[in-house]
Amino acid sequence: MAQNKMLSFVHLKQAYPEKRSAQERDKDFNEIYRSFSDEQASCQASRCSQCGVPYCSAYCPLHNNIPDWLKMTAEGRLQDAYALSSATSTMPEICGRICPQDRLCEGNCVIENSGHGAVTIGSVEKYITDTAWKEGWVEPLQPITELGISVGIIGSGPAGLTAAEKLRQQGYQVHVYDRHDRAGGLLTYGIPGFKLEKDIVARRVKRLADGGVTFHTNFHVGKDASLEELRERHAAILIATGVYKARGLATPGKELNGIVDALDFLISSNRKSFGDKVEAFDNGTLDAKGKKVVVIGGGDTAMDCVRTAIRQGAESVRCLYRRDRVNMPGSAREVKNAEDEGAEFVWLSAPESFVGKDHVQSVKVRGMRLGAPDGSGRRSPEPDPARLFDMDADLVICALGFSPEDLPTLFNAPELSVTPWGTVEADPVTLQTSIEGVFAAGDIVRGASLVVWAIRDGLVASEQMHQWLATRQQDKQDAPTKAKKKAVFA
Repeated sequence: MAQNKMLSFVHLKQAYPEKRSAQERDKDFNEIYRSFSDEQASCQASRCSQCGVPYCSAYCPLHNNIPDWLKMTAEGRLQDAYALSSATSTMPEICGRICPQDRLCEGNCVIENSGHGAVTIGSVEKYITDTAWKEGWVEPLQPITELGISVGIIGSGPAGLTAAEKLRQQGYQVHVYDRHDRAGGLLTYGIPGFKLEKDIVARRVKRLADGGVTFHTNFHVGKDASLEELRERHAAILIATGVYKARGLATPGKELNGIVDALDFLISSNRKSFGDKVEAFDNGTLDAKGKKVVVIGGGDTAMDCVRTAIRQGAESVRCLYRRDRVNMPGSAREVKNAEDEGAEFVWLSAPESFVGKDHVQSVKVRGMRLGAPDGSGRRSPEPDPARLFDMDADLVICALGFSPEDLPTLFNAPELSVTPWGTVEADPVTLQTSIEGVFAAGDIVRGASLVVWAIRDGLVASEQMHQWLATRQQDKQDAPTKAKKKAVFA
């Protein structure tokens, strides 16, 4: 009977949760997708083909047991589906909202490749855990035992929060240090509410705090304490800071007022959603209201800026990207959402210079064309001498990606080794850095990447830290016995 619940893709079409109309959603920062009903979630989950080789799981960085929890959802066994979903992920409802499923699980779904349309995995994943929170199935965080050993985690983004949860479960006293006044990292301040409402992150943080994780906010490592001083407080340290340094433009006129970095723009917007006083927003510097906005970049951060500017009441929003639509690195779903909300994409274009006196007034745009493939196999953009035009702009937002900060200098830790790209150098297996007992995980090791990869790295880091600490404790316990034996045989 259970088998009859599955393989319904042959007669049931793919469906996503209802999306609020562009005219409704572009005026607020609430999530744009409504939730599945019980029946919708069950029906969409039943489309899974239960294939012998689940590429959805293989292409998920967490290797979630997707076919199994889809089957459980189709059969109405939601509590079991939640237990299985949360066994491999610390934040399934967050991944269900912000993962690029079209490039990962759904993009590699067997029935997608057979032309029937992928199972809407992300939407079902979100539904399962939202239901679990609603029904009280999300249990408090409780340690197996109390080990009496303290560990420190620098950064409270997805990698840091994941490691904090797993290490606390093992019984460690976990202290998380973050420079911001709220925990969550980019989940809290970098991702707009229309993709991830902030109470979703806050309840995860609260669960950790209620379970005994201590958060030290407004804490700047290197200023409030050096890395070495934190090492003296804790038996092991995890660096999970992410990457926050904006990649700059070498474009003439870049020093003009009105040209801002994407993260500054997004953080100020998210702070206003919390009701904070933000001087740079309140004085108009980071407020797009009534302005002609130009966003430069083609990734998901650029899409976040485009759609945020629309919601702030910009007069117009244009996005310049040097390649074409097919080669855009951002989610195709996000591009479509932005277009529906009124954004204009100017493909094959890049800024040649910014024009203005004290404040930017326009962008001189150079048309681009695609040349030979680069090392990654993508065709390299090159200037098109036949296309040059001006574009009015009151606010230019640069969303060209992020690089690591100079952590050895920032943390007063010159002995911390970094790669030529500035990322922290860590053993690929143990994730231990050049400093004994100091580990690193997430974007600060791999470079700017996806939230789901940061979660994966946090899981690995917690396992490796636990193994290292357990071995160290065992060595301490064995030391007197070894010394006694040595004395006997001396």
